[in-house]
Amino acid sequence: MLTTRSGDDLRARPMSAYAAQFENAIYFLTDASSHKDDEIARWPNVCLAFAHTKGQKYVSVSGTDEVQNDREKISELCATPAKAWWDNPGDPSIRILKMTPFSAEYWDSLGTIISYIKMAAAAVSNSNPDMGDNAEVTL
Repeated sequence: MLTTRSGDDLRARPMSAYAAQFENAIYFLTDASSHKDDEIARWPNVCLAFAHTKGQKYVSVSGTDEVQNDREKISELCATPAKAWWDNPGDPSIRILKMTPFSAEYWDSLGTIISYIKMAAAAVSNSNPDMGDNAEVTL
């Protein structure tokens, strides 16, 4: 999920992420007519959230985003999922959102059933449950 600011509100929407580790960037394809482009231009700080709910694994990435019209990069990123939105990479309405991350946090839980058991045991014993690993990193 990509979360942007819209005035005083926050808006989250599902997006397909393309990680470019050696560029320290996460890319998204978007349409020039979307509201998120205007939101990012005004408030470039964004947050990404990834979840593997069956495995109880979560990642939150904070960073700054910018809208780009790099046609070569668009052609590089246009894969099968993009074809659901655009006919081809030459579509002039395609834009890139380039997110430069500066911090991330992850949670790696022990699974749903074990988590429920630990929460129930903690509630009975008035203690905090050990829900697995959690760490924050600066990128």
